[in-house]
Amino acid sequence: MNLDAYTRHERVKVSGAEDGPLRGTVFSAKDNFDISGHRTGAGNPTWLQTHNKATRTAPAVRTLLDAGATLLGKTLMDELAYGLTGRNMHYGMPVNPAAPERVPGGSSSGSASAVAGRACDFAIGTDTAGSIRIPASYCGLFGMRPTHGRIPTEGVVPLAPTFDAVGWFARDAELLERVGRALLDESAEPAEPSRLIVAADLMRLVDGEVHQALLPWVGRARSFFDETNDADIAGDAIADWAETYRLLSAAEAWSCHGEWLTAVTPKLAPDIAARFDFARRIDAPTVRARSDAREGVRARIAALMTPGTVLCLPTAPTPPPAREADEQTFERVRLRTLPLTCIAGLAGLPQITLPAGFADEAPVGISFMAPAGEDAMLLNFVRILTSPAATEPTADAPPQA
Repeated sequence: MNLDAYTRHERVKVSGAEDGPLRGTVFSAKDNFDISGHRTGAGNPTWLQTHNKATRTAPAVRTLLDAGATLLGKTLMDELAYGLTGRNMHYGMPVNPAAPERVPGGSSSGSASAVAGRACDFAIGTDTAGSIRIPASYCGLFGMRPTHGRIPTEGVVPLAPTFDAVGWFARDAELLERVGRALLDESAEPAEPSRLIVAADLMRLVDGEVHQALLPWVGRARSFFDETNDADIAGDAIADWAETYRLLSAAEAWSCHGEWLTAVTPKLAPDIAARFDFARRIDAPTVRARSDAREGVRARIAALMTPGTVLCLPTAPTPPPAREADEQTFERVRLRTLPLTCIAGLAGLPQITLPAGFADEAPVGISFMAPAGEDAMLLNFVRILTSPAATEPTADAPPQA
């Protein structure tokens, strides 16, 4: 299958160290990671033309190379990482191997496509609004967004720095954990989780068929804990949480790229251009008010997510939209998705999505989140949860309202 997952402006291959925990594996990197001696395209041809070759490889990529993994190539992405579908009007859309008539999800679209299509063992990307978690859900993959700041974003084209995180995809939880231990520099035995919270209000935000696909995994997760409960995470405030994320991240995006956009006036896809036009209009009082609101979200989540807690929530509210869907459909899905994906970004918490099954004949994912810094615990829990030795998923009663 021709995946259309890799950049075409130049070929990139870098051999990994001869020894290390990832020796013998092959990975791909989203085209917003710097690779020494190569140009970083960030999904836009004008960005590519107006920036010099990188003089240093991004530390996250260097860590993987030093661990023995070989970089196979750089992957396509949504322009400047400002999208969740995988569409790119300049370079096209990578194939979703799990559902070829559907979008692969973005902005780390090429990385997800390459892993799902078995062009590489794992791939790295970035996650700001869900750009690892949504492609993983749409393509039937495991995907992790780590605790904010755990993996350096130096040498990565930013979008919204207080939300940006380096993440990764794999086809199984064992490799997801191995990659994570290398990137996170984790060697100690991880702690065991002690409590499960099922996000009852967030479960109500998904399509009915998606909900049915998730319930067996909720039941399976419950069987691993002595203490479990259902809870409303945000309740009626979830729309305001999503708006807080949208405004703050947009303001940061303009702060990062506004000067370049104004000076160069690159050609952007209409939806990307509209987001930047919205971003440039956000004023300082709005940013201050929404920054205070973010602190409120963090306090609420910190009170719920005590040490050892795992939160279960949907990854995406819908299956992947059709590749040929209209702009209104894509925007509607995006606005429904942000309430689910904004929480990890606002609170800076690690989140893993895993394949939960199918809805409308396309993959859907279920997610687990942990307190800040408990990435290793979360990786280990998901590996055990999905191991062949574990029992099969069992139907779970719907969460109580």
